[in-house]
Amino acid sequence: MLPGQTAKRILVIGGGGRENALGWALARCSGVEQVWIAPGNGGTTALVGCQQLAIAEHDHAGLLAAAQHHQIDLVVVGPEAPLAAGLADTLRQAGLAVFGPGADGAQLEASKQWAKALMVAAGIPTARHWSASSLDEALAVLDAAAAPLVVKADGLAAGKGVTVAATVGETRAAIEELFSGRFGAAGSCVVLEDILEGPEVSVFALCDGKDMVLLPPAQDHKRIGEGDTGPNTGGMGAYAPAPLLDQAGLEQVRQLVLEPTVAALRARGIDYRGVIYAGLMLTAAGPKVIEFNCRFGDPECETLMPLLGPQLAEVLLACANGNLSVAPALSIHSGCSACVIAAAAGYPLQARSGDAIAITLPAADQAGQGALQLFHAGTTTSETGECLSAGGRVLAMVAQAPTFDAAFERAYEGLAQVHFDGMTYRRDIGHQVRTR
Repeated sequence: MLPGQTAKRILVIGGGGRENALGWALARCSGVEQVWIAPGNGGTTALVGCQQLAIAEHDHAGLLAAAQHHQIDLVVVGPEAPLAAGLADTLRQAGLAVFGPGADGAQLEASKQWAKALMVAAGIPTARHWSASSLDEALAVLDAAAAPLVVKADGLAAGKGVTVAATVGETRAAIEELFSGRFGAAGSCVVLEDILEGPEVSVFALCDGKDMVLLPPAQDHKRIGEGDTGPNTGGMGAYAPAPLLDQAGLEQVRQLVLEPTVAALRARGIDYRGVIYAGLMLTAAGPKVIEFNCRFGDPECETLMPLLGPQLAEVLLACANGNLSVAPALSIHSGCSACVIAAAAGYPLQARSGDAIAITLPAADQAGQGALQLFHAGTTTSETGECLSAGGRVLAMVAQAPTFDAAFERAYEGLAQVHFDGMTYRRDIGHQVRTR
């Protein structure tokens, strides 16, 4: 890639809040003329500079044909499932620049057992673990441990295949549930881990296979209930930059976790071009990896995108082309970013769909043209043009301000101008950094 080359025409693949935020951010970048989002959602066409393509993320042939037809300069793959299924490989083999790892690199997320083996081999700090491929084997591990454990489905389970058990009985129930078939093939093998203590933080590295750029750390809120109670979800809100990691702490994570991970991938012949998302626990003994993901977190992505400068598209293109050294420095806006998720009734178990969504925000805020952004996640548009709920996490309200108090106040004020039947959200997102 030549220095200064820009991605004028970008295709973002996925239909959630993460892809809505990516499309919004990339359309605002220097030199970008048009962004397409496939399949997108009910809020895609409201984004300035974005168009929707009704092509499913698993339709490799359809996505390739669309990318060629629209003369796409850069493809950004949002979700983990198409990455694990080799979509980036299909598109790269056709000569397209793709930000997102191939199926080999996506094993970092698609197989927790594979990722754990890589961490152990590379000396990356993480919890002690055991793998089990049958119920009897897993229960034998639990009996030997005689203590509560973390129970994880080995494969992809949409952020819901993890139980941090409080008791041995809870551990046993979680193991039995995984082997009952609830998560299909993802639960055919389980990973059991010692429970770590400490605050969690998410660190994202944009990687070109050799070098990387680190984004501001973010903190997610996984539990459905206030006070961090109830079952795990895909994420009920987030904020950035998380003060848990200062610049020195980020450098430590780079040296202890991210650089050894890239080196271990390269040693396995894997040219990893995309996001490495390290979910970390900051323990008394230092940072330890809870898990890796092969894509931007959601809702961390919605929180982070408004903080990133207009060089983002050039940086992602340089990563896709394996030449980050020619990209401009990515500027980071000062200030705080807050995100609160509005979820559907019944989430995360049986989420209700089809409820009409009323939004009374000013048009500029709906288009994300101020210090407030409304990103659509689980929404669709009816034949009559009405916006309807169509998933567990429906909307993400995001706001920026000089302080976290002001940012969250603005986000909650924005959320008060949105309504659908059964709408649920946590009122304590960011409790770690709010003073009121």
